Amino acid sequence: LEEQISGTIRLYDIDEKAAQANETIGNHLMSRPEAKGDWQFEVSPSMEAALTGVDFIVISILPGTFDEMASDVHLPERLNIWQSVGDTAGPGGIIRALRTIPMFVEIAEAVKKYAPDAWVINYTNPMSLCVKTLYHTFPEIKAFGCCHEVFGTQKVLKGIYEAQTGDKVEDWHEILVNVLGINHFTWFSAASYKGNDLFPIYRKYIDEHFEEGFEPADSNWMNSHFSSANRVKMDLFLRCGWISAAGDRHPAEFMPGDEYLKDPETVEKWKFHLTTVDWRKEDLEDRLARSKRLLAGEEEMSLEPTGEEGILLIKALCGLSRFVSNVNIPNTALQIPNLPADAVVETNAVFERDHIYPIMAGALKEDIRELIMPHVENHEYTLEAALNCDEEAVVKAFLNDPNVKAKCTDEQEIRSLVHDMIQNTIEYLPEGWKKA
Repeated sequence: LEEQISGTIRLYDIDEKAAQANETIGNHLMSRPEAKGDWQFEVSPSMEAALTGVDFIVISILPGTFDEMASDVHLPERLNIWQSVGDTAGPGGIIRALRTIPMFVEIAEAVKKYAPDAWVINYTNPMSLCVKTLYHTFPEIKAFGCCHEVFGTQKVLKGIYEAQTGDKVEDWHEILVNVLGINHFTWFSAASYKGNDLFPIYRKYIDEHFEEGFEPADSNWMNSHFSSANRVKMDLFLRCGWISAAGDRHPAEFMPGDEYLKDPETVEKWKFHLTTVDWRKEDLEDRLARSKRLLAGEEEMSLEPTGEEGILLIKALCGLSRFVSNVNIPNTALQIPNLPADAVVETNAVFERDHIYPIMAGALKEDIRELIMPHVENHEYTLEAALNCDEEAVVKAFLNDPNVKAKCTDEQEIRSLVHDMIQNTIEYLPEGWKKA
């Protein structure tokens, strides 16, 4: 749908048949008269072939399979540790990172060798550790991570503003926010629409509607594993005074495990979901079946904007515009001055020709910084564990995780859980783990 940029999209996948299917689907899509762009899709047989000479690299992978993720998410339940996502924080996020980090070391080394000047855009979770690994391996890399959770909260604010005032907001991009935090535990310290401070409007809505929460008109939290009634973010606002800026399933995992994730009944009371891996497997089957229909010409892809901003960022980096969006990058400019410089943080940044300029977001409120710091520390423990095949560093991360700490104080039980979770994913870990 974008007319101003064009080129070749190289597809590289360790499952080459999947890449070949996407090549066919992509080229058919571009042959349709309503496709405004000019893109050619082609499969690359190796990372070297894919990366050599490129301008942009997009990383979107599943580290391991959903069988490994089933252990990540559900094995901790034996200690009454519940996880609503299991890909970023908590036991699931830590173990998933052990699989992911070696892959990102390999990717970063390939970027350094074959495309050192390319912009690298990551969509894979755990976002903070993926970006951290890219910079740890290749410090000069031009990489950033994109996440749409902030957009969802801007849309919530749009809906609440409309409900409270009766005015219509034509475009959620007009909801202006100051973003700061770490991925999936981001916060708005300010939000406005055409000069109107949205914080008093948000608080008034909460005062009147806290029990039912807020759902967009086209959403029902009961019918979607990814939806919620936004009651967790409302509660966090009442407690902390800033707006939690991710879907409720995410911030719940960063908090002590005896709060929003105490048990499935508590989760239901807060009106969000524990996204089971069985559901993810069923969803994957549905998406693979759709891919087959698209490949066979039995179904056409809908040509509608997705709401993702990746193309807008690429256009800005090409010099075609200047754009502001939230982004995950190292805190080296101290855009959040009371977090460590080597932390990967999420703030707004200005995108323009071949540059990203992080916006100084300001310091975190101390109560919010205290909530974030255990996870920043765990990024260090987890990176160390993955690079050195060090089970003791994983134990440190588990013992430091707020979800775990609130549910289990028996260190031996936690050590046993760590060991069993590592064994359940050993096939996707480097040889050093098997020797250990």
